[in-house]
Amino acid sequence: MLKSFFASRKWMFWAYGGCLFLFIALLVQVELSVLLNEWYGAFYNILQKATEHKVEEFWASMLQFAKIAFPYVLIATVTSYFTRIYSFKWREAMTFSYVARWQKVEGEVEGSSQRIQEDIYRFARIVESLGLQVIRAIMTLLAFLPILWGLSKGVEIERIKDIPGSLVWVALVVSIGGLLISWFVGIKLPGLEYNNQKVEAAFRKELVYAEDDKINYGKTETIIQLFTGLKFNYNRLFLHYGYFDVWVNFFEQLMVIVPYLIMGPGLFTGLITLGMLVQVSNAFSKVRESFSIFIGNWTTITELRSIHKRLKEFEHNIGY
Repeated sequence: MLKSFFASRKWMFWAYGGCLFLFIALLVQVELSVLLNEWYGAFYNILQKATEHKVEEFWASMLQFAKIAFPYVLIATVTSYFTRIYSFKWREAMTFSYVARWQKVEGEVEGSSQRIQEDIYRFARIVESLGLQVIRAIMTLLAFLPILWGLSKGVEIERIKDIPGSLVWVALVVSIGGLLISWFVGIKLPGLEYNNQKVEAAFRKELVYAEDDKINYGKTETIIQLFTGLKFNYNRLFLHYGYFDVWVNFFEQLMVIVPYLIMGPGLFTGLITLGMLVQVSNAFSKVRESFSIFIGNWTTITELRSIHKRLKEFEHNIGY
């Protein structure tokens, strides 16, 4: 799965040159995010005491926002476009590497068409997307942890305010706790996804054979039997995803108010300003999302684990 792209001379330029380009693009985006976080503090301080400032300061702040936001949008758009090309190149490398081995196998390999046509594409797309998010999360942590650590001086809640970098520790604790709960809540999802793909493959295979031979394949009773198994598996999968979504949505909404619960009292005592509160909320969100990168992508990770398992089986069957 990896060596066909990263260990091939043919694809070396794309594999490593593309990674370098994406790394630089993500670095620039994170730097712009830091500048935007600083802008939040200054802008909301102006709004908090609007009568003490001139309207020219407001428009100057808007112009500053545009100078940060527009380059961010452009770079993010270019990054997304390049990522799609990069993942397709990875798919191309894997496809022809697998096909060369598969053509030499004399016996029938179960689900080979799906492995080569669908699973390779999904694997390359998910790994590239998830990989970018992990790298972005690491960069964001490196950029925002010092900011959030410094902003922790505005905490007024007892037992927390005396802890250096208290906001960082709160973000870490809730993220690890959320990850552990997500693991237990979604523990059955990878197996269900794997089984679901097996019954999908059987259903698709019957339809493909029926295209050329409707006398022996594609009979109504066979279709009903296969679709019944498909429906049973999907209902189980939807049920498990249902209670997992309840947990994830609850966790996400709870995390929105956590920085306000911690920093809110300081606003009423005058220890912090509105700008600082919004700045803390944004920085806390960035750090917490980086710590919780696997929670936010749990369903994607589940899908990836299922695809990886199927491709490993396929590699074993073709002697890769």
